[in-house]
Parts: sequence; C-alpha cells; structure tokens
Amino acid sequence: MKKSIIILLLLVVEFSIAQKYLAEEKSDYKRGFIPELKLVDKSVNFLVIGDFGRHGDYYQKEVATQMTKAAATLDSDFVVSVGDNFYPNGVQSTHDLQWKASFEDIYASHQLHEDWFITLGNHDYNGNIQAQLDYSKISRRWHLPSLFYKKTIELDNGDKMLLVFMDTNPFIDSYYSKGEQMEENVKRQDTTAQKKWLIETLDTNDKSIKWKIVIGHHPMYSGGKRKNSKDTKNMEDKFASLFDQYKVDAYLCGHEHDLQVIKPKNRYTTQFLSGAGCEVRPTGNREGTLFAVSEPGFMTFSVTETKMLVQLVNAFGKIVYTTELSK
Repeated sequence: MKKSIIILLLLVVEFSIAQKYLAEEKSDYKRGFIPELKLVDKSVNFLVIGDFGRHGDYYQKEVATQMTKAAATLDSDFVVSVGDNFYPNGVQSTHDLQWKASFEDIYASHQLHEDWFITLGNHDYNGNIQAQLDYSKISRRWHLPSLFYKKTIELDNGDKMLLVFMDTNPFIDSYYSKGEQMEENVKRQDTTAQKKWLIETLDTNDKSIKWKIVIGHHPMYSGGKRKNSKDTKNMEDKFASLFDQYKVDAYLCGHEHDLQVIKPKNRYTTQFLSGAGCEVRPTGNREGTLFAVSEPGFMTFSVTETKMLVQLVNAFGKIVYTTELSK
C-alpha cells in the first residue's frame, strides 16, 4: 500500500512537470528544457557560472544555451558570476565592445534576463574595474554595486539565505608584483577593511538566516592546475578556518577552468568551483574531492529552509553530478 502511494505521488509530480513544459511550449517557447534536472518544491533557484567572457568562443555559446534551458526548467531567480567575466584583460570602459560580444549577445535569452550578481576575477583586474562597477547603472541585470557586498534572499517560509560577495583579488599576495594594471588595481584596495566587513557580515545574530554562502573568484582548494599553487594555499590559509568559524555552508568560486566540489576532512564549508563557462583544462583530485570533471558547464542551486540541492550541468545538457546539503 505504502509503495503504491509513493509511486502515485511520483506520477503526480512528473505529470505536473510535464504540464509545465507543455504550457511553455504552447505559449510558443522553443528553446527547450533539461527534463533531467530535479525540481525542488518552493525553492529559490539560481545558476552559477565563472570564467566565461570569450566573445562566444570555446564553449561559451554552448554553455549559454544550456543555461537558458536550465533557467526555463527550474524557473531560475538569478545568476551568480564568480568572476573572470571578460578575457583577456577585462573591459576598458562601459562602452567597450566586449559588453556586447562577451555578455549581452551571448546571454541574450529571455530566461537569462534575470538579475546577475557579479564578482571580479584576476582577468577583470587587468582592465578597468570601475567600468564593471559603473555598468550596474546602465544594465538592468548586471549587479556589482561595490567590489564586495551582500545580498539577503528570502526563502518561501520567511527564512533567509545570506549571499556574501567577496573581492578575492587583493588577498592574493603574488598579484602585488604582477606589474601594470593588476598591480595598480590591487594596491588600491583595503584588505583590512574588507576582512573586517566580511567578519561582521558573517557574524550575524539574525536567527532567520538559515544559509550562509560566500562567493569569490579564487579557490581555497583545487585538484586541478593550481592544486599546489601558492595562490590557492594563500586563500586556504586566510579564509578556510574563518569560514568554518562562522558556519559558511558553501563557498562558490572559479579560477580553475573545470567543475569541482571539495570538502576537506574536518571542514564545515563545502567549496563549489564553477569555472568552466567556456574554456576547460585538465583537472584531478585532492583530499576532500567529492567530484571533479574537465568539461564546460555550470551549476544550479535550489535552496529551501532545509536543503540545498546542487546540480552540475555540462555544455551538452547532461547532469554530471548532483549533491545535497541539509539543515
């Protein structure tokens, strides 16, 4: 009897999903869905992409196509960028042609005209970082109000998800001797002020905040190209224990051109590395690696007051990995 009820409930869910797709198709929507994506009832849904701005080259267009399908399937609320928005050297002004060639014309679908919450990567720091801040005043969807900022998202039951956007670039010691634009830009930043702000933001007494998610460009851990990089160790030394102390549930980052999920032994925070928005590189494992793949793609997050479902999607619409955090 119990088994029959479960089967019946599954059929009802599948029928409602099918009806949703059918309704969209009847309304003349033609861009497609990813039916294999799991849907979570009453969830906040968002996509995470990084290291993407290459004028549509490599796999950027293919990833954008699947992002559109995922956004339509999940009814996505917003997109998070973990940086390196424009290669090779950021943008030079708010009128730079890369805004059109690497962003507006690539992520042009209706489904991706939701809010984009932005962080900056090292390649962005090779250009005019003020221009990316100023573009927030021009674009309805591009949100970069300052180099570090927070966003509180209300969940269906009234609880909240805290998104904390960092600027990790000035915390990378090697960037202070890079020369030219990078060195000039990082030396302008006040890391003491940012870290003070970060601690104050994470050390919240708001009991309604059920999830804390920090977003930055550089990883604390990697099994890929920068597995043994001093820059990666730099990030781990400066932030891993701090994130554990303030019970950061997830750290979203990029920089490595692959998809990785890592939670080292005895750490509270799970790191989700989504840096495969166009170009990919070989990757691998390290202690704590839950998943790693050298494929272009992005991640989807579906969050309720009790769970966070994360699904990794490649540029061909295949779900390559799924994991879940619970409260």
